[in-house]
Amino acid sequence: MKAAELANVKTWHVIYTKSKWEKKVDGLLTKNGFESWCPVQKRERQWSDRKKIIEEPLFRSYVFIKASKEDYTKILSTIGVVNFLYFLKKPAIIRDNEIEAIRKYLGQSNASIEVVDMANLPANTKVSINQGLFMGQKGEVIKTSKKTVYVRLESINMMMIVEFKVGEVSVS
Repeated sequence: MKAAELANVKTWHVIYTKSKWEKKVDGLLTKNGFESWCPVQKRERQWSDRKKIIEEPLFRSYVFIKASKEDYTKILSTIGVVNFLYFLKKPAIIRDNEIEAIRKYLGQSNASIEVVDMANLPANTKVSINQGLFMGQKGEVIKTSKKTVYVRLESINMMMIVEFKVGEVSVS
């Protein structure tokens, strides 16, 4: 492809937003014609007088957006957008299969993902997932317990914590 054609190719990126602006930014970007996604999950929150189910963003201060290089300026001028998330000095590109895996998992009724910033955690063993919605996915195990595997998504330097049964994960 020529440089001009590459500038028009739309790929998934991560944008960093102001604190607690994830849903607002997602709405503004969608209103401006972009394909954006702020993954949310339902959580029960306890107040002093009641409990309430709320939808909170899965990744704090992050929104996914499918955009080309030509769209960067317009995206950055959106209220609430701070910057793109960079990886190796370029805006991080998220693979379509990673986006789809998160969407499929969140679509399950009992889905629960905890996201942990892993900037200070060392890398470990590469694994392949053998069963379930994440079948065929590869990742790095950070830590394991009896039923939990910490798997790193390399492109955004974040970690999804997903429970797997014994035998669903094998060393690559």
